[in-house]
Amino acid sequence: MQVVAINWQVYELTGSAASLGFVGLSAFLAVMIFSLPSGLIVDKFDRKKILIVSQILPLLLALIFAGMTIYKTITPLYIYILVFFIFGFRSLQGPARQSIVPQLVPKEYFVNAFSLQTISRQLSLMIGPAFGGFMIAYFGVEGIYLFNAVTFLIYILTLIPIQIKAHEVLSEVSFSFKSLWDGITFVTSNPVLIYSMALDFIANFFSSATILLPIFAKDVFSIGPQGLGFLYAAPAIGSTVAGFVMASYHHIKNQGLFILGGVILFGLATLLFGLSGSYFWALVFLTMVGVGDMISAVLRTTMRQIMTPDHLKGRMVAVNTLFVQGGPMAGEAQAGFTAQFIGAPLTAVFGGALTIALTILIGLKVKKLREYQSPYDNILP
Repeated sequence: MQVVAINWQVYELTGSAASLGFVGLSAFLAVMIFSLPSGLIVDKFDRKKILIVSQILPLLLALIFAGMTIYKTITPLYIYILVFFIFGFRSLQGPARQSIVPQLVPKEYFVNAFSLQTISRQLSLMIGPAFGGFMIAYFGVEGIYLFNAVTFLIYILTLIPIQIKAHEVLSEVSFSFKSLWDGITFVTSNPVLIYSMALDFIANFFSSATILLPIFAKDVFSIGPQGLGFLYAAPAIGSTVAGFVMASYHHIKNQGLFILGGVILFGLATLLFGLSGSYFWALVFLTMVGVGDMISAVLRTTMRQIMTPDHLKGRMVAVNTLFVQGGPMAGEAQAGFTAQFIGAPLTAVFGGALTIALTILIGLKVKKLREYQSPYDNILP
């Protein structure tokens, strides 16, 4: 909901596609600066406590957003600064949240566990933006910022009673460049890991249509904030449906091909979204964007967790965050600036086409990724 509010507020204040690009740029810089140190912190300290702390600070930032909006002191510059800090704290949350899952479930159920985890996020992305669009219309963006602050508090209260066993902390994990470099080296020396992360970056950099949705809602389809909420929700609907299907399967063969196919579907659906020309078909193709994203994302996440030792999981996720979150943020900046010159529809078309081409190239080049299959697939009944 807050993402919808921020993008809508910036576009209303400026009327500029480039201003939306600066929102993405602010988030991208935060991810680049904070991700790797955050991974080291997650590997060194109690992950549950880190996850709780990582919710308190965004709660305070949501209240600042609300206060500045209510008192009409908000400006695009202040929004860019606040977005920078929001994504700085989110960089700490991501490695902690993903690294906790292997402490809760056995490896042979990782696909199911990460499917369910991703479903919970996609359900929020489905319900939140749609609800957020109506809230903007009736209560203004300040209502969303206040409501978001409350949800952070609810999140903290639900985390407290969860029992999570301590993870493995080796003595060599220290606050040093060496420990930081160990995580980077582990990822970059494994072609399957690094190229799977490259797929994340490519898809999110070139096919990041989300930042363009306010332009489609206001200038292309003329559907207002309510219609914008449904545009944001459509990919989450596709992801949720695909996630429930994946969570019900224990045996998924040819996982490497599914990873590549999911990214290709993601790019193709983005391309068709740019060509859609109508609100109905835009919703259809955005839903397919979500399906492709879920198929590839769950299998990539599961693969990385299986291949990474426990004491390196936080740093592995942090390196992955540079691709997974850095890609969308850089992609949003790229999309916003590109749309300023060639328009939003053509930006989506070219981005989708480049995603397809580069994914096929990686699939042909990296045999180990193309032929990847989980070693735990045959353990399950």
